[in-house]
Amino acid sequence: MTSGAAPRPRRRIYLMRHAEVSYFDAQGQPLDPRQVPLTERGRQQAAAAGALLAEVSFDLAVCSGLPRTEETARQILHGRALPLHAEPRLQEIRGGRLREIPRQDRERSIAYAYDGAEQPGARFIGGELWSDFVVRVNQAWAQLIARDDWQNLLIVAHDAVNRLLLAQIIGCGLGGLKGFEQDPACINIIEADIDAATIQRAFIRTLNLTAYDLIRPCQQLTVMEKVWRDYRSS
Repeated sequence: MTSGAAPRPRRRIYLMRHAEVSYFDAQGQPLDPRQVPLTERGRQQAAAAGALLAEVSFDLAVCSGLPRTEETARQILHGRALPLHAEPRLQEIRGGRLREIPRQDRERSIAYAYDGAEQPGARFIGGELWSDFVVRVNQAWAQLIARDDWQNLLIVAHDAVNRLLLAQIIGCGLGGLKGFEQDPACINIIEADIDAATIQRAFIRTLNLTAYDLIRPCQQLTVMEKVWRDYRSS
């Protein structure tokens, strides 16, 4: 009986969404989503996630580079001498101008923005093509997977980014995005066997875990339904 090479250890990816932000100012006017910081509640959410992950020895930490992901990631990495890398291709899918969407179509376009993402030519709230979004996110993902310098990887990204990656792990593509929910500061854990810079097999160990409110008994609205509610209120 010949002995082959020792199997490579299974690697773990901690995929998080940024903590709570507000996309509207005190007067109800939309803010630039590229610049919004965490709310005070968001900082508390990120701190709770950081406490839960305090014993994890991360080897590589990546965020999208937008303030809300950077601020969340730094809360998670608190006390660690580990650099935080920005990967702009992991930024959230870009929506269009809300005022250009017919009023009667706004609830469907915002609250249920993931419905129909798999359709040819589909755009996110009249903005970026879903097909273009898939390409850029997958490029970033492939490069991270190909790196051989991590065993535990932290990625702090966004709702649609995470949904896409999770959907692809289970093999359902864009049509499955609407079936995932990514609450603020949630933690997803993906375990993967990686060989020759390629995922050979992967599975989701933990999905949408919120350290600050484990089962969220009072939360029934989705992330995008809350965005619609806030927009309508403004």
